[in-house]
Amino acid sequence: MNRKLILSGLSLSLLLAACGAEQPPTLSSADVGATAQSAAFTMVAETQQSLPTVTPVPPTDTPTSTPLPTGTPTATPTVDPSLPTATFTLDPNVTATSPGTCDKVLTEWKVPTIKILVENETQPKGTIILGLYVETALGECGYIPVYGNSASGPEGYYSAYAWVTGKKNFTVSGGFLLNGGSWSVVVRNETIVAKGGCYPNC
Repeated sequence: MNRKLILSGLSLSLLLAACGAEQPPTLSSADVGATAQSAAFTMVAETQQSLPTVTPVPPTDTPTSTPLPTGTPTATPTVDPSLPTATFTLDPNVTATSPGTCDKVLTEWKVPTIKILVENETQPKGTIILGLYVETALGECGYIPVYGNSASGPEGYYSAYAWVTGKKNFTVSGGFLLNGGSWSVVVRNETIVAKGGCYPNC
C-alpha cells in the first residue's frame, strides 16, 4: 500500500509539474525604456505621415510697364569741384514747355551762346558719338548737334550721353550746368564731366 501511495504521489507531482505555467522572462528597465522610446518614435512618424502636405503656390509674374527714358535732365549734375558754383534759375514768367516740343534739334535760342570743346579721355581710347540735350533758363530746350570735337550751344543745363566704340564698347552719361565763355566736355569711361575751357592746361 505504501508503494502504491508513493507511486500515486509521484505521478501526481509529475503531472502537476508538467501542467504548471512557466515563469515569463523578466525584462530589464533598459529594455522597457527602449521599447517605450521605439513606440513613441513610431507614433510620431505615423502622425507626421498622416498630416496633409502644403504645396506652395508658385509666384506669378506680374507684368510691369517700364517707362522709356526721356530727354529730361538728371537731378544731380556732375560738375568739376574746382570750378566756381553756378546758379541756374528758371524765369518765373516762362510757362512749362509742352510735351514733345523738346524732342528736336535746337538751332536758335535767346540766351547767351557758349563754345563747347569735346575731350576724349576713354581708356582704351575709343571713338565717341556725343549727344547733348539742353534746357535754358527761358525754357528753350532740345538737342545740340556735335560734329567732330566742338559745338556751340546756349547757356543752360546739359545732359550728355556718349556711345563709345573700339576695343571696348560702352555707353556713359553725365549732367552739368554750362554758362558763360567756353567749356570742355570730358568723356571718361565712368562719367561725362564739364571743365573750364582752359582744360587740360588750366
